[in-house]
Amino acid sequence: MLIELSINPLGRGTHLSQDLAEILKIVDWSGLKYCLTPLGTCIEGEWDDVMALVKRCHEEARRRSMHVMTTVRIEDEAGATDKLNENIASVERAVGAIN
Repeated sequence: MLIELSINPLGRGTHLSQDLAEILKIVDWSGLKYCLTPLGTCIEGEWDDVMALVKRCHEEARRRSMHVMTTVRIEDEAGATDKLNENIASVERAVGAIN
């Protein structure tokens, strides 16, 4: 399963790098495969592991802010593996076929 997680602690100003870095440490320590993007973090793993991590990350953001917006998008494809890399590689292969 692949998710895209975006957490926004509200009321903390426009520069959230430090707060988000603390949340990213939780993701890193989880041992799950992930990729930081400009607008969120993609995380790959089993349902229970990923959802437990989402909860921990949201709780950390909530500890830092009284108002938090958390968005989760889920891609759940039976039998799929390495979606962090394969989703991108698939598009790159298609682009190569066009050129």
